[in-house]
Amino acid sequence: MNQADPVDRTCRLEDLLRRRIVILDGAMGTMIQTYKLDEAGYRGDQFAGHPQDVKGNNDLLCLTRPEIVEAIHRQYLEAGADIIETNTFNSTAISMADYKLEDLVYELNVAGASLARKAADAAMAKDPSRPRFVAGAIGPTNRTASMSPDVNNPAFRAVTYDQLVTAYSEQVRGLMDGGVDVLLTETVFDTLNLKAALFAIAQYFEEQGRRVPIMVSVTITDQSGRTLSGQTIEAFWNSISHMPLLSVGINCALGAKQMRPYLEELAHIAPVSISCYPNAGLPNAFGGFDETPDRMSADLHDFAAHGWLNIVGGCCGSTPTHITAIAEAVRECQPHVPAVCEPHNTQDLVSITHPDSPDLRLATFCRQLLKREERHRALSDALDALGVMSAVAIGARSGERRYAIARMALENYAPESPWLPLLVSDTLTHDADADRRRDAKRISRADLARMGWTCAGSPARGRDVGGGGVA
Repeated sequence: MNQADPVDRTCRLEDLLRRRIVILDGAMGTMIQTYKLDEAGYRGDQFAGHPQDVKGNNDLLCLTRPEIVEAIHRQYLEAGADIIETNTFNSTAISMADYKLEDLVYELNVAGASLARKAADAAMAKDPSRPRFVAGAIGPTNRTASMSPDVNNPAFRAVTYDQLVTAYSEQVRGLMDGGVDVLLTETVFDTLNLKAALFAIAQYFEEQGRRVPIMVSVTITDQSGRTLSGQTIEAFWNSISHMPLLSVGINCALGAKQMRPYLEELAHIAPVSISCYPNAGLPNAFGGFDETPDRMSADLHDFAAHGWLNIVGGCCGSTPTHITAIAEAVRECQPHVPAVCEPHNTQDLVSITHPDSPDLRLATFCRQLLKREERHRALSDALDALGVMSAVAIGARSGERRYAIARMALENYAPESPWLPLLVSDTLTHDADADRRRDAKRISRADLARMGWTCAGSPARGRDVGGGGVA
């Protein structure tokens, strides 16, 4: 499997994702730190006279110490990784400006991709039955397009969208020329930065006529469940769902245990493969990571056992030992089956802004009902009559809140919406979450009958709701 057959590599990766959980590698920086390189170790002969300190510029090692980078790739492949990431997380002109190495960006990306390609091809030569893949790592840069770094000037931006597109375009070109199988935009903390990267990728595909799959991985910064720029996981997905992706997932900032509720939510709403590569726990007082391979792999096995994973690996603090343990832990688990994409009706949308508006609460709840096309058509009729056609991207996450909204919808809107009672009860009863299914049973036949609805098709108020009872 060489650089000349990208279509074959894509097919083999997609086939692998259907058959089993795919293993991603672990942290590059953690492994580089074990070499304890000093300034001279980073510079090598090539940059001995460079005017700016370069210690800590791990991407530069692709040029000055390629044997270290390749050795780390080999260790992860031997540990069981199916996909290895290039050592190019910071290889954009924006990030390299800190080291005054902006002119090296293309060269860094080609070198990073070539080293990973060489290691992956060598592993496949030893075992041709097991394909290995190279993901071109694209980091978020060290600037944000959505927020001001100056608290005294909220309108200021340290970088523009166009500057990001230009920087990412150069990185994408280098990674593609180096022979990557996938492009991985990871550790996303600002969705506007990500959109610039995705635009640069799409523009390259169109101009060059070459395509590879795209993976996206977002970072939830803390227990608030939001990105640094303020989006929830569902809002994040809605922002990028227009882009054809191989996978979407979560990495960095949190350990597996802290990531759990956000990964579960993402697995239920995104109709693509799901990835997860957490840190080895939360950082300790010295900035290190203490979570053992056994502990980390146990948490990730739980995710896999619940059917939430297609791709799994490690981020900060993880090592080849962690990857071996994770691969073993998920070996017998079945891969996640992507969620069914929800249809959306964007006609005659109205603006709903007041948080206590009954229309907002109803529209919020109704988003959970858009599961199949026939339900969508029925609900569209109901909502058109109410004048609240809005696919509000806010989920009723708890069963109690979902039940309360369902009750409100039934009691206040049933007279105008003949389909609503049946839709509410049927959708909640078939909810994927066991607790929410129990909540659904509280919307009983007696409740519907009390409000003037029969359960077998002939409504007491003379409305034709069609056949079938309430589950």
